[in-house]
Amino acid sequence: MPRLAFVLLLGISALAARAQDTVALLGQIDGDFYSSPTGAFRVKIPVSRDFGATISDTSNVVTFSDSFSTHVSIAAWPLDATQRWELSTRGTKDYLVYFFTNFVLPDFKATFKDTQVEKNALFVPTFVDGAFIAYLSIPGGSMFSSQNAVIDPNFKPRPAKRANLLFVKNGLIFVLSAELAERVTEGTAYTMTPDEENTSLRERLMDIVNTMQFAKSPDASPAPPK
Repeated sequence: MPRLAFVLLLGISALAARAQDTVALLGQIDGDFYSSPTGAFRVKIPVSRDFGATISDTSNVVTFSDSFSTHVSIAAWPLDATQRWELSTRGTKDYLVYFFTNFVLPDFKATFKDTQVEKNALFVPTFVDGAFIAYLSIPGGSMFSSQNAVIDPNFKPRPAKRANLLFVKNGLIFVLSAELAERVTEGTAYTMTPDEENTSLRERLMDIVNTMQFAKSPDASPAPPK
């Protein structure tokens, strides 16, 4: 399982994304849909070029962003033999918690060391055969701070809030991540409660997953690591 790859959930950002006008995508765009370069999934594009939207990708991660309301990443990695074994022995819920704790969170903290996990993570067993959702508070980690600083030179960035949704499909681990832009872009007019923040982020990510189409792949029997 690649380490530090989750930095791309944050790091295909601002300048890198805006370079997309001159850098070709590895995946393909067909109308309103993006298809991953591996063929693992197809998803309705959650941003509009009318709002300065950009799309950046690698072979395993795609990031959709604009300057006003959206910064969403979708990552998909094949489960190797060790991860398939962990999944088979732990079960879906405990495996997703394990994967988030041991792979996703450390890589966020490698970029923003003060990242904190909020105490309201949940497992939704009926969504994509089991999804784990965790919320992060990331001081200094907003993808929207630079835009606000241009508008208001006295602006002090608020902690970014992100939701992360994990699930397993067709032998791959999927990690979707989204920032709650309003926390930063609305400034002093921002009024959402923590519960409203969680609901909004959760619904946004679930709505994206509901537009995803997945390639069919043969089931791989779990094998213990060598």
